[in-house]
Amino acid sequence: MTQSLHAEWTKLRTLASAFWLLLAAAVLTVAVSAATAAATKCPSGGCSDDPAKISLTGIYLGQAVIAVLAVMAVSGEYGTGMIRLTLAATPRRVTVLAAKAAVLASLVLVTGAVAVVVSLLAGGLILPGHGIGPSHGYPAISAGDAAVLRVAFGAVLYLALIALLSLGAATILREAGVAIGAVLGLLYLVPIIAFAVNDSGMSRHLQQIAPMTAGMAVEATTGLNTLPISPWAGLGVLAAWAAGALLFGGLLLRLRDA
Repeated sequence: MTQSLHAEWTKLRTLASAFWLLLAAAVLTVAVSAATAAATKCPSGGCSDDPAKISLTGIYLGQAVIAVLAVMAVSGEYGTGMIRLTLAATPRRVTVLAAKAAVLASLVLVTGAVAVVVSLLAGGLILPGHGIGPSHGYPAISAGDAAVLRVAFGAVLYLALIALLSLGAATILREAGVAIGAVLGLLYLVPIIAFAVNDSGMSRHLQQIAPMTAGMAVEATTGLNTLPISPWAGLGVLAAWAAGALLFGGLLLRLRDA
């Protein structure tokens, strides 16, 4: 396993696009989050805004870049034929996938932690000046607040799970374009369908099982009783999606020819 981890780390580290995609994910997350905080105003107070969630709006877009990186970590090898050399060097194919998942998740956890912390700091500085702060009855974005810590920790895990879900999808589908389309469709199209459904019960159920809407529940600090699913349960749904994709991908990796 150690050799596989080293090999996967070397491949991902030397992949030209990996650094830029990680940087783009972090910058996009922070920039969109800060821009959203700057554009959100409630001078008189009393709005139903969630300061922490506003501060992490950029994750809605940053996750797409993470998904692309995760897909390329697998599909890139299939595209160049390098996957044959990888599997010849490591006959235990599940070990290869596990090593890819471990290296990818580690990089995304570090990148996600930086992006989330900076986004929350930016929101904590910007929002109070727009009427969304403790002086108007809103919870402060502070490291001493248990809810904010849960949001920060959960948001970083969310990004890592998106990466693992995308890695599993790429292992199943192999083709980069198809895998990226499938993951982005699952993330963004299902919530649109959920909100478009006229039946409120069906809409709520779709939000409870969709990986993005369920997983994003972990970012909420206010109005928890109005969420379609509780924060940690929602993150558990996303974890189940990621685990299912990886398990199915691992099974196909063992059964199919490279």
